[in-house]
Amino acid sequence: MKKLDDVYQIDAFTDLPFNGNPAGVVYSDELNKEEMQLIAKEFNLSETAFISKSQEADFNLRWFTPSVEVKLCGHATIASVHYLFQRGIIKNNSTVIFNTLSGILKCAVKDELYSLSLPIPKLSEFKGNEKEIIDALGSEEIINTEKFPFIIDDGGYLYIYVSSLNELINIKPDYKVLFDLSSSGKGYDAITMFTLETIEKGNNAHLRFFAPFYGINEDPVTGSANGPLLLVLQRLGLIEENTEGKTYTFEQGDVVGRKGRINVSYSPSKNELLVAGRAVTVFKGEMTF
Repeated sequence: MKKLDDVYQIDAFTDLPFNGNPAGVVYSDELNKEEMQLIAKEFNLSETAFISKSQEADFNLRWFTPSVEVKLCGHATIASVHYLFQRGIIKNNSTVIFNTLSGILKCAVKDELYSLSLPIPKLSEFKGNEKEIIDALGSEEIINTEKFPFIIDDGGYLYIYVSSLNELINIKPDYKVLFDLSSSGKGYDAITMFTLETIEKGNNAHLRFFAPFYGINEDPVTGSANGPLLLVLQRLGLIEENTEGKTYTFEQGDVVGRKGRINVSYSPSKNELLVAGRAVTVFKGEMTF
């Protein structure tokens, strides 16, 4: 029988409990992949993060949905940094390096604001089965692919522009069809729909993220989608070309009742893409199995 003494659930990209995106966080050097998957299924959150000792970095970090292991998860990484900070394993104004399936990831904590340097995605126009996707999203009247083509990144995220916040909020996807489409080998695993209209004045974009392929119909706040979105906006000519020294705030989660806010920045001179946000511990406890 195994016992985990410090199992946390943390809401990321928020400083208010029951908002943002919840993630499980577990620190153990004794778990195998099958046990990690079972624990993630038991948490039944969009992702659970597993931290362990590493020879290549400060820590190893893996992420599991209730059904599969994923290569990158922004909010569960932010939650992991918060966990390490809360337990006093890392200090304020410090950095931490994780070894992951996406390579080495650099994170930092400064005054309880946690940041993650994301891999720079490769973007391209998507010329696949747009009509099937639009039909599955129930959004034929609100998508203009001639003016704003679909953009896909090399992580399998598809980005689709919508002209208004009201239209975005009222989209009602057919998740079964989306699962079938994303499982058919067309090159995309998840869909990000976004608009420049925002709920709060001064923010820069609002988005929704659909990933039934990963067992997540709609994710509340998705770090790995918000980061590349800045580069998508740049590619589509929806923001200024020069982003050096600027920080953008994106909104997500309001539609599902879990308001989250993410700061995103891209430095061309450093070729560095950062997402940052706050986090709050909701509960901690033990697990025996």
